Amino acid sequence: MGLSWRIAFHFLRDGKAQTLLIIGGVAVGAAVIVFITALVDGLQSNIVERTLGTQPHIVVSAPDLVPMAPPVPRNSVDLRAVDARPQRLRAINNWPGVLGVLQSLPGIAAASPLISGPAFAQRGTAVRAIAVLGIAPRKYVRVIPLDRHIVQGRLDVGARRILVGDRLAQDLGLRLGDKLRVQGAAGGSQVFDVAGVFSLGVRDLDERYVYMGLKPAQSLLGLPGGVTEIDLTTQNIFDAESIATRIAALTGLKSESWMSTNAQLLNALRSQSLSSALIRFFVGLSAAFGIASVLAVSVVQRTREIGILRAMGASRVRVLSVFLLEGAAVGCAGSMVGAAVGAGIVHAFNVWGPGLFYVPVAAGLVVEAVVLATVVGVAAAVLPALRAARLDPVVAIRYV
Repeated sequence: MGLSWRIAFHFLRDGKAQTLLIIGGVAVGAAVIVFITALVDGLQSNIVERTLGTQPHIVVSAPDLVPMAPPVPRNSVDLRAVDARPQRLRAINNWPGVLGVLQSLPGIAAASPLISGPAFAQRGTAVRAIAVLGIAPRKYVRVIPLDRHIVQGRLDVGARRILVGDRLAQDLGLRLGDKLRVQGAAGGSQVFDVAGVFSLGVRDLDERYVYMGLKPAQSLLGLPGGVTEIDLTTQNIFDAESIATRIAALTGLKSESWMSTNAQLLNALRSQSLSSALIRFFVGLSAAFGIASVLAVSVVQRTREIGILRAMGASRVRVLSVFLLEGAAVGCAGSMVGAAVGAGIVHAFNVWGPGLFYVPVAAGLVVEAVVLATVVGVAAAVLPALRAARLDPVVAIRYV
């Protein structure tokens, strides 16, 4: 193998121009792969973080009410028009037991009970329609990091303390310590103190959400002791759909994952991943064609040298390994340069780019680019190497 390496290095050194050109081509391809992959991964991570930063991975709630229509007799045609039942606010039966079961399921990272429903917020003559969310703070922050979104005050909800969104606070002229009357759909009304202001970064949520303790929310919404949903966080966000299906079959409750409620987002992520994969494939294919063409020309140019090697006793395997090593060396050298250039471009994008999101470069991505380019280089060298190994030494020396 040492002799094969020396011969391969000699061939590459003699054809410096060709060698530098193909290394440059591989470097460009590797730089494109590293930059595009890092950019797409960073964009997807940012989108997922912004989307799932304000919503749970799975929401478990009471099953929908269905029409109470009598069954159709056998061998009869059903011509009835059955209207869907209106869905009223309902609590989950035996929710503490359900919560315990859900927390013990594999793949579940955190679970939190929640009661939510419509209400009105009134301050003076100003009235706004809001969504009341009654939470258990210690459990809830493990599902939704609400504590990271507090911009004024602190995360403190209780019998008379609430949190309001920054846009709602602006609309109603609220500051910390101000009073706010909240009237629930069940007719109950209570005055609360504003203990904190949050900003989730979503306009609709910051205009409508009001967080309070479980008990005052249960009283306002007319569901004493009940919760309307259980929010879950999964260890792997892309396992949410399968876990939600298993929960629905196990409990008989309605179980929706973020993947079903954000189908368009999921399709966009899959399209981005497919586009990135296609770009990597065609860039790698173009690099393979470049390596193959250069080595094919090299075989033609070095026919006499190959014939001399064969006449001196070099086996076909030896000749084959020489050109395979050339392909591996060109692919590895070009990919290392390209990976460094790609990482530099990503750094420049983070420093001087639009700054909309941060693009990380994982060490595994650089290693993957180098290994992929090396494998592509070896694969591209197979046909030229086979051609060189099949040369008849007598014919090669005589006619060249």
